[in-house]
Amino acid sequence: MIASEVFPLSLLRRTRPRRPFRTAALAGTAGLAMAALTACSGGSGAAQAADGGGKGAKPETRISVNLSGEQARAGEPVRVTLAEGTLKQVTVTDSQGATLSGTLSADGKSWTSARKAAPGTGYTVQARDANGGTATAGFTTAAAGKVNKLTLAPGKNTTVGVGQPLSIVFDHPVKNKAEVEKHLKVTTSNSTVGSWGWMRDWSGKDRVDWRPKQYWQPGTKVTLNAELNGIDTGEAGGWFVRDYTTTFTIGRNQVVKADLDTHRLKLLRDGEVVEDLPMSGGTPGGEKASWRGKTVLMSKEGTINMRSETVGLGDAYDKMVDYSMRLTWSGMYAHAAPWNARYMGNANKSSGCLGMTTADARSLYEKVQVGDPFEVTGGDAKGTQALNNGYGEWNLSWADWQAKSALR
Repeated sequence: MIASEVFPLSLLRRTRPRRPFRTAALAGTAGLAMAALTACSGGSGAAQAADGGGKGAKPETRISVNLSGEQARAGEPVRVTLAEGTLKQVTVTDSQGATLSGTLSADGKSWTSARKAAPGTGYTVQARDANGGTATAGFTTAAAGKVNKLTLAPGKNTTVGVGQPLSIVFDHPVKNKAEVEKHLKVTTSNSTVGSWGWMRDWSGKDRVDWRPKQYWQPGTKVTLNAELNGIDTGEAGGWFVRDYTTTFTIGRNQVVKADLDTHRLKLLRDGEVVEDLPMSGGTPGGEKASWRGKTVLMSKEGTINMRSETVGLGDAYDKMVDYSMRLTWSGMYAHAAPWNARYMGNANKSSGCLGMTTADARSLYEKVQVGDPFEVTGGDAKGTQALNNGYGEWNLSWADWQAKSALR
């Protein structure tokens, strides 16, 4: 450390500018903010100590802060160091009034914030030593050149099915995946075991999901605290400049089982069959075949326009379809398909979806909830649903899913 000029506390008070983050306490060199920390014991002794003179005056000690000026580097913890004596308390407050928690070293010589300094933020550092001396310093971090944001699913305060993962899609690439994942804290009301897994989303963006080891227990309350403010996502990704939080609750224990060989679709609630419906899956032997595997009901979209060119099937169809329940990003749905009624229960003749009569589709639509697992089995399929094509993580073993964490 390069020592800087020591400023008595009395001088700091006289010369402090009105702007809170440009103080005389920041007169240090080599990027270190140095401020006088003066013991105040009252009476004439305090004045002598502050002036550095007088018989028996205590020598001044100095406090250094690793960040200084108005373009300090964000993304680093705030470190406060005392040259002599012992620190008693350090408070770091940002320009919005929030404080950074931190810990004192065992020898009392330094303090380090638990979180990193965020971009474009002013901070005030207040320190007190064991003798009652105090000092104040300040700095402002440089603004972020690029800001990364995210989209969370499921929505806040929603109730979802037992297969719903917690899913985060990022606006920009995330190179520092391990650093980001360390700041994603999931808590549950019943200590559910789960893990994060990274993938490239169907949209082409970086995505990370958290799924339990097994399907959720009904009634579980889930909270995500993403303490990302001040985290650099890496080259081309930019900085996070805020935290995120969301909560959701797990609803009824429901699983849909669709068998492409028997052409039946069953809804089980708490293990009991509440619907057993004839269906027709995708035509086998080509691109019109259905995907097999464990997927999750992504959304209940009602009546929508389905056009074959949007899923790479040319001009095969252009229909308004009722009671549409999305299962994949690639366009596999469960829905009403009255035009295909003669095949339901005996053949797979759709363009990839799970079709039912209008009455049966309405009944299923009214009972299912977003996040319900759809377990599609049978030989008349074109393969297993991909991990990122909706929520395909349930097709991985627990060990294989854990291996997708950046912290493994």
